[in-house]
Amino acid sequence: MAASSNVDIVRPIYASWERGDWAAADWAHPAIEFVSADGPTPWSVSGIQALAEAWREFLETWEEWRVEAEEYREIDDERVLVLIRIGGRGRASGLEVDQISAKGANLFHVRDGKVTRLVLYWNRERALADVGATTDADATPDLGG
Repeated sequence: MAASSNVDIVRPIYASWERGDWAAADWAHPAIEFVSADGPTPWSVSGIQALAEAWREFLETWEEWRVEAEEYREIDDERVLVLIRIGGRGRASGLEVDQISAKGANLFHVRDGKVTRLVLYWNRERALADVGATTDADATPDLGG
């Protein structure tokens, strides 16, 4: 599947997320690997059920979680890097995430129309380095990951 159609697969995911709709997973391969590469607690899970549980646990720690896609980059025939702006308020701490880190990235691995791997990055520079892309001059420091 061509990279441009992979971007077409990823864009509607963000359209839903930007509206605060986190429920759909029809874009995910049944054996998807879901990874938090950095940030407060890096982790990795596999499968749609584990994806749903990890996402639910993550969202429960926030009173509000926001994400906005700023740029879609086709890395190769299977990977799409999305540079994002994130924000939210910690449920327990009340701390606004954009006081710590407002720019991150998500790396989607797409095969045969489904996302087989999704890697979340709090640190945009790390994401860019991991895919061998040019650095983003205004990337923010990571959250300690």
